[in-house]
Amino acid sequence: MGVPRFTRPKTPAADSPSPYLYVANCGPAVGLSYDTIASVFNTFGEVKGIYAADESGTRVIVSYFEANSAQQALTALNGKSCADLDGRSLHIRYSVIQPNSEAESQQVNEHIPVSLMDSEVNIPGLHLVHDFLSPQEEKELLAAVDERPWISLSKRRVQHYGYEFCYGTRNVDTKLHLGELPSFVSSIIERISLFPGLNSSTSILLDQLTVNEYPPGVGLSPHIDTHSAFEGFIFSLSLAGPCIMEFRRYLDGSWVPDAASSAYTKVENVENCSNLVRRSLYLPPRSILLLSGEARYAWQHYIPHHKIDMVNQNVIRRGARRVSFTFRKVLRGPCQCEFQQYCDSER
Repeated sequence: MGVPRFTRPKTPAADSPSPYLYVANCGPAVGLSYDTIASVFNTFGEVKGIYAADESGTRVIVSYFEANSAQQALTALNGKSCADLDGRSLHIRYSVIQPNSEAESQQVNEHIPVSLMDSEVNIPGLHLVHDFLSPQEEKELLAAVDERPWISLSKRRVQHYGYEFCYGTRNVDTKLHLGELPSFVSSIIERISLFPGLNSSTSILLDQLTVNEYPPGVGLSPHIDTHSAFEGFIFSLSLAGPCIMEFRRYLDGSWVPDAASSAYTKVENVENCSNLVRRSLYLPPRSILLLSGEARYAWQHYIPHHKIDMVNQNVIRRGARRVSFTFRKVLRGPCQCEFQQYCDSER
């Protein structure tokens, strides 16, 4: 899952009991899935979650509901070969939640409960697939884009393929074709055609890709991808680091698009706005998100500018970088969606 901000205590493990265990020599990079790890540690008590302890893929945090369960697991497994985990010898210590600083700890998103599954968010047209890529595929994709030139924006770097996305107009110039999408995403596009939630008769043709690199603490402002710029399927692949993506929909009469800039009129004091529905979803590395239908056309999506996030009472620290691949199909002609209130083609 994500990268929690946990640390191993300076005092001996026996003197520092907690419901969190730092487990080394264990994780996807050594061939152990989170489900496999959870099945072993669940024998000592109910596991709340399994999280990556860092970006290596060889160390995890096992989070229990009860400290006593963690103590039993540590006693039984520490320093011993575990047959159910490919015979690996685990190195286990207690772990504690520790934000970097008081200022950083105030950046936790405690205002909206965070969902782990798309079904919990309950937004029509939103689908999330975990582990869409393997760790090796993720590594190869990151290496491929790092060999290409980046465009530096004020707070992040981007790459555009197919067509350049113009941030000033939130649109594309269909007359300026940059060429075909790069070969290193061909297998991803083929896999997208089998995406859950799509009808078997649905044809997925994607011709625009934007790659974003987010450093720690940098997010994305609330927006709906311009209706007249792209068709109805938007796929976002998350690599390297986790994040929280939030969604909000303004009810009738409380939201209007700005005709001059294709931007969105801001509602002041969002926290107390009664005409606003909000949701939040955790996006782990190697997951892919589909926005279609209502989720694509009527809900703003954004990434809060946090360095750490709160996910089910666990502090998740964002990685050294997060890279997203956003795949879209450029629309030629006016939008024909059913959400006229949010549609720039209706102005």
